[in-house]
Amino acid sequence: MRIGCAGRMVVAAIMISPVTMAQTGVFKGHGDIGAVLHPGSVEYDATGKTYRVTASGENLWGTADAFHFVWIKVTGDLSVTAEIAFTTTTGDPHKKAVLMVRQSLEADAAYADAAVHGSGLTSLQSREAQGAATHEVQANSTAPKRVRITKAGAYFYISVAGEGEEPHLAGGSMKVPLTDPFYVGMGVSAHNKDAIETALFRNVEVTPAPAATGQPALYSTLETITVASTDRRVTYVAPGRFEAPNWTKDNMLLFNGDGRLHRIPVEGGKPQTLDTGTATRLNNDHAVSPDGTMVAISDQSQEPRQSLIYVVPAGGGAPRKVTQKSPSYFHGWSPDGKTLAFCGERNGNFDVYTVPAAGGEETRLTTAEGLDDGPEYSPDGKYIYFNSIRSGLMQIWRMKADGSEQEQVTADDGYNNWFPHLSPDGQRMVFLTYEKGVSGHPENKDVMLRILTLANSRITVLAKLFGGQGTINVPSWSPDGRRLAFVSYQLISR
Repeated sequence: MRIGCAGRMVVAAIMISPVTMAQTGVFKGHGDIGAVLHPGSVEYDATGKTYRVTASGENLWGTADAFHFVWIKVTGDLSVTAEIAFTTTTGDPHKKAVLMVRQSLEADAAYADAAVHGSGLTSLQSREAQGAATHEVQANSTAPKRVRITKAGAYFYISVAGEGEEPHLAGGSMKVPLTDPFYVGMGVSAHNKDAIETALFRNVEVTPAPAATGQPALYSTLETITVASTDRRVTYVAPGRFEAPNWTKDNMLLFNGDGRLHRIPVEGGKPQTLDTGTATRLNNDHAVSPDGTMVAISDQSQEPRQSLIYVVPAGGGAPRKVTQKSPSYFHGWSPDGKTLAFCGERNGNFDVYTVPAAGGEETRLTTAEGLDDGPEYSPDGKYIYFNSIRSGLMQIWRMKADGSEQEQVTADDGYNNWFPHLSPDGQRMVFLTYEKGVSGHPENKDVMLRILTLANSRITVLAKLFGGQGTINVPSWSPDGRRLAFVSYQLISR
């Protein structure tokens, strides 16, 4: 069977395992993938619409997998939905039952799945290319009643539902560029090569994507990422656009949306709006002071309706204006809290400036033609890092805090690099990367978060995502330097 782009069901030539249709229901084959010590099996109960999948296998992770897979070969965009439950609560807490979309039956094939672990952890996992490493986005809900994975072009996202609910977006997405045809189905891995585990998949549906009826709906997902492992975890997901998280000392995340600032615990919850008085048209340039007592904001509520910089108490209160000229876009506090670094447009040119946090005269630090933006102090206060277009592509630069000794930090490697953020220990720098052909820092683009080790200038990819403007405009390292916060975006057809 093949699911065509228009949703038609047509016959396709496929390999079928030596099992009867009664054993596999709507699926066409099954078998062990990778090195599996104990052969797996599948039983289908047509009356209860339940698949019973039993498997061994070391794991679904890393650069190769070991599990049992029940599959059908298809093409086009689609969703796979099921209720998933293990038959026992024993065994490894990381045993996995998954709904999977997979390029091939090779152990190291590219794939994406919605994985329910024995512990209840639910995540979107993917391997973007054959033999690449596996990454995940952990949902902020556990042990859902129903799970769905959706393929929309090259992107995948998962939805979950509790008892009596309809599936709703669990946040985050991953890009895996599969080619038609590919495999979809269910899988189980014991997470222990010597063990055997069984999971039940009820009310399984494989459905082609419906025809779009209008503009896709935008969703925003507030995420954190552990730098050492690159594991991502969802804090909050909501329809519409919100942006630019800061990480506070009391383990909260501060972000802007609908012209206001909002706070939410890192581990999730309900956002609370921060009182900013008359400042009600905030943009995505804001950050908490080094001592945690104040928040610098950029707002355009007042005439001439261009961004000015204010500070407000961290607990909320009346804004105090810092800059007199507009537009001015805040980006960084000095480590002693006495100076603000910002990007300002003066006489048609965008440059880096500083101004006393108490207010006063601004000081211009850059004079190059074109855009200089995103200034942020190093933790020792000696340097200001910023992004500049002066070399032809947008790259990361730095200068002494007085504006002297300006030098390029990132090499011209064919990418546009924005918004440098230094780790609390000053040893690493994360930044946002666009493809070469992207001008400015627009929203809704394929982007990367990359991290540079300052001691040797080595750059590695931290995450690939759909985002851009609003993803990581402002400082967002955790106080201990182990994690980062950012916003990804999803466009959901409707």
